[in-house]
Amino acid sequence: MLTTESPSHYTNLEKLSTRELLLGINQEDKTVPFAVEKAIPQIEKLVDAIVERMQNGGRLFYIGAGTSGRLGVVDASECPPTYGVPHGLVVGIIAGGDGAIRKSVEKAEDDFEQAWKDLQAYQINEKDALIGIAASGRTPYVIGGLQNANAHNIVTGCIVCNTGSKVAEQAKYPVEVVVGPEFVTGSTRMKSGTAQKLALNMISTSVMIRLGKVRGNKMIDMQLSNEKLVNRAVHMVMDELKIEEKEAAELLEKHGSVRKAIDAFHNI
Repeated sequence: MLTTESPSHYTNLEKLSTRELLLGINQEDKTVPFAVEKAIPQIEKLVDAIVERMQNGGRLFYIGAGTSGRLGVVDASECPPTYGVPHGLVVGIIAGGDGAIRKSVEKAEDDFEQAWKDLQAYQINEKDALIGIAASGRTPYVIGGLQNANAHNIVTGCIVCNTGSKVAEQAKYPVEVVVGPEFVTGSTRMKSGTAQKLALNMISTSVMIRLGKVRGNKMIDMQLSNEKLVNRAVHMVMDELKIEEKEAAELLEKHGSVRKAIDAFHNI
């Protein structure tokens, strides 16, 4: 039996109180970071391979179905505002198309050929890297996408929550985060989804730092798209340059980004 399908450590859930349910879920969630920690050597190899491709003009793609696909879309969509990279540098694709982000598309994940068709719309090529996300590790949509990518010399990785899966077999850089039984048997949006989110955070954050999108510990290329982010940027400039708020705000308004404001100040 797949680990992701193994019986919950808990039973008679419908008879538990709200507090008992919450404590049980929390107890299971506590195990997830330790499972991710065991996969760090695998994640490291995948990150290094992605960075090498992206330093040479490549892009990063995610493919997945259901919760896994949605997590990839979320991670990709957060890269432009957080790190100031162009839309299209990190791309999340979900089986069934963007409509599947909100509403599941019946049998979309069972189409072995569709992922490659979806990727071809972006003219994916050997400069790029592709990560297949599938808790079970057996999603045909993801397996087919990785298989076709391998045939075109594209770096392939995966994030799965079972060992020895068909998805991992197709990935040159597999990441296997085995979190054990879910609180509700088979509900992989729970611990497995949390593990995938943590792994995605680690991958995209590490890649962006390696690509020079962070200075010190600050997101110096973030988009200033709302008042909260503008205020954060002002304080970044103040902290970095040891100047007053008014001067930092003026520099930021003039140059449009934290990086440019800091560099302009040093060039005065």
